[in-house]
Formats: sequence, C-alpha cells, structure tokens
Amino acid sequence: MSAERVLILDFGSQVTQLIARRVREAGVYCEIHPFSVSEERIRDYAPKAIILSGSPASVTEENGPRAPELVFTMGVPVLGICYGQQTMCHQLGGAVSGSDHREFGRAFIEVKKTCALFDGLWEVGTREQVWMSHGDRVTALPEGFEAVAISEGAPFAAIADDARQFYGVQFHPEVVHTPHGAQLLANFVHRVAGLKGDWTMAAFKQQAIERIRAQVGDGKVICGLSGGVDSSVAAVLIHEAIGDQLTCIFVDTGLMRAGEADEVVTLFRDHYNIPLVHREAADLFLGKLAGVSDPEQKRKIIGGLFIDVFDEESHKVGGAQFLAQGTLYPDVIESVSFTGGPSVTIKSHHNVGGLPERMNLKLVEPLRELFKDEVRALGRELGLPEPFIRRHPFPGPGLAIRVPGEITPEKLDILRKADTVYLEEIRAAGLYDAIWQAFAVLLPVRTVGVMGDGRTYEHVLALRAVTSTDGMTADWYHFPHEFLARVSNRIVNEVRGVNRVVYDITSKPPGTIEWE
Repeated sequence: MSAERVLILDFGSQVTQLIARRVREAGVYCEIHPFSVSEERIRDYAPKAIILSGSPASVTEENGPRAPELVFTMGVPVLGICYGQQTMCHQLGGAVSGSDHREFGRAFIEVKKTCALFDGLWEVGTREQVWMSHGDRVTALPEGFEAVAISEGAPFAAIADDARQFYGVQFHPEVVHTPHGAQLLANFVHRVAGLKGDWTMAAFKQQAIERIRAQVGDGKVICGLSGGVDSSVAAVLIHEAIGDQLTCIFVDTGLMRAGEADEVVTLFRDHYNIPLVHREAADLFLGKLAGVSDPEQKRKIIGGLFIDVFDEESHKVGGAQFLAQGTLYPDVIESVSFTGGPSVTIKSHHNVGGLPERMNLKLVEPLRELFKDEVRALGRELGLPEPFIRRHPFPGPGLAIRVPGEITPEKLDILRKADTVYLEEIRAAGLYDAIWQAFAVLLPVRTVGVMGDGRTYEHVLALRAVTSTDGMTADWYHFPHEFLARVSNRIVNEVRGVNRVVYDITSKPPGTIEWE
C-alpha cells in the first residue's frame, strides 16, 4: 500500500494490534505478520523498519519463538518490545533469565543515556511512567548495545545500538498506560527510520480503487450489506471504482434497530443510486428462531439462513463473479494464530456462516488492511453522511443476541423501543460520539414491581455503554447518576413490559470488537 512500510512481527502478545495502530497514527503504513513468516515473504514486503512484539512465551524455553535471522541482517532499524527485546538480545549474543522481581503494571524508568530513539523526547535524568508486563529480563547485553534506561525490576529497561539502529524496550509503549509511548514509536519510524509519514486515507482510497478495477475488470460484483459502517463503506468504495457492475443485496432479518432498514435502503437507492436488492425476510428468520434459547445456536441459525437467502437473491441477479465483504484488518489478524496457522473462517460478523463453496465467487475485500476507525475515516473521504459514519457498531446477529433466551416479536418490540429511548437520551446529552457502543439488553428475568396502584410482573432491562478508540480494548462509560435516573425513568414510563432497569459496568480486555 505504500513504499514506506513497517513490518510488525507478532510473537503472540494480546496488544500487538495496538502497535500497528500507533504506527499508523504516525502516518506510516504497517502490517502484522506472524514471527514464523518466511524470509522470502519479508524480502518481498521490503520493510523500511521492523518491530518485534511482546509474547506470553519465555525466551528461556528451548522451543520458544524466535525472530527470523534475516531481521538482523537486512540493514533496517529494528525495535524489540518486551519479549521482542529479549529475543533480540538472546539471538545477538546477550543473555536472558527468569527473575524473582517481576514487573506487571505501572512502573517508572530513569533515562541514563541519550540515543536516537529518545531524541527530542527524553533527556538524561528523565523519570518516565511506563507499563511493564514481564517475568524474564535481559541480564547481559549483546556487543554494541548499551543500557539507556533502567527501572527497579529491569536493569536494561531500554537498550540501544545506534550504529546498527537496533533498539529494545522492556516496557510496552503501545498501550495508553505508557503516556509518551505513542511518541516513542513515532520517534522510531520518523527520527530513526527516517520515514516521512505520508500515508493518508486519500492515498489509500485512490490505491484501493485502482486495485478493485484491476481485480474485477469488467466482471460483476455482489455485496452483502449488513446495514453497518464496514459493509456500507466497502460498497460505496467499490461503486466508485466500477459503478453499476456492483449490485448490493440487503437481507432484512427483522433483527435490526428501529428504523435502520429504511435508512439503509434510502442511503443506497436515493443518495448513491447504487443498484440494491432489498429482501424482507423477518418472518422467515423469526420463524426459524422460534423456541431457540441457546446463543450459539441462534448465531448458527442466523448465519446459515442469511447465507441461504443471500445465495438465493444472488442467483436472481445473475452473472456475478465476485463477492464483496467488509472484512477488516483485525478480522484478518485474528484469523491467523501467532504461530502462523490459519483459522478455518475469518472472525468477522460479515461472514457469520462462512462462504459456501457452492457460490463459487472470488472475494473482494477492499478494507482488509484497515482498522475500524480508519474505515470511518475512509467513509468521510467517500462522502458518507457523518451520522451514519459515527453510528455505533452493530453485530451481524443483531438484536437476537440482545434478547437472551427465546426471541419473540413482542420482546423485539420492547427492546427496540427501550433502545431508542436510551440512544435519544445519549444524543440529547451530547455523549454519543464519546461512546464506542451503547445498547440495551432484554434480560430473561421478570420482577415484581409496583406502578401506581397496581403490581406488575415485567422484564428487567440492562443498559450498556463502553468507550474505545479501536474496538480492541474498552472500558465501561461512567454516566452521571442523574443521566441514568432520567433514562431509567423514561424507559419504565414509556416502554410497556419493563419495570426495572440496571446498568452493566463490566470492561473488555483486548480481543474482537463484538461485545455480545
């Protein structure tokens, strides 16, 4: 995608994707590949710099993961993070051992010497907060290296070989808990590697259009619209590339939020004039889901039925050779383990049931190099309406997994009304854009309540809201009590069938973006 590329070798850290996010925020294109990637693939990729990630493994293990030897002979700058620092030292002639003094969580480093990695950022004597997560530690440096920072538990918290442009840090600069970590990574790609940082979404858009045209030629493409941002941005991008060679198929499962199906149809037919097949299949989906309570069984039913309906409609279109999907970069990364083995199916809500071989279509995935927030930036570049771009993520199974237990039209009606009130209040408070995802869940619980002069026996509704920048880590949103009181009061008064509202305050560790 760019002549100035950084390669990130993944040794299995749960926050490797955050390294890529920080590098791209610095305007430099990068990709994550497993540490076991072949040397031929590395040469073909032609990176201008390489970053080695952390890992749950130990360098002291006999069969622990190692970086390809080519990494240290290519003549490009290398930065090792945590395990990456350790395997760099081990492979270049230093020593690593286990320690009784482990460091997990917030720590402080003291800068002892200057180096190119710290240039313009930290001076000698600086005491800086960082985030540590290690048991092993470097105990002897390879020839050419010197310690440039120390911590209480790591005598080599940061090391440098300015001559070869090799650097290592025991802490994690990619996480927000290291306040100046993003600047450190920017230093590495800009000051050390000399990269300009000119990778922009405008450039990506033009390159993607050219690639789509080259791949598709004069062929026909069908795109499965989910109603979400990812598939919509993919569809608009492809339409800009090949025009009416694209036909979108929107399967309305009856499991979307209030008014969303109409919004999708209006946006694509009226605003963009993109050929659109709208299949209303709510009765079919709800009929198949009747009496089903198990959440995984629901997913399988919805995924399988969606593919069947989509396949049926695609045959009516006729002549298509390509299937477009809104697959994102986290979907791709999570489909390959850090040992290099591919999973059976891409972990994406755009591909819930897998792609049937009988469809015999080639995939067009123009967003597979992008993170979620980058897709939104591309949507703006393509001119999609801002309210649509900012809309909170919505999983493929939709409201089916926000109704634990059996799904009925009555429960879906209750949930839609409550969800609408919740989002109305969030928007009225000016909080919608501060929240990554907010939604209501109709719990499989009923409680006795007193409303006016009568007793009620109605549903309990849970509200959830989380903050995130990229959907890989998140925390619950801290609403003021006054807000929660106002929302709860409105829902109980306006949504018949609910007499109690609770707020869920669980957080989410790194992983996929689907919450339910």
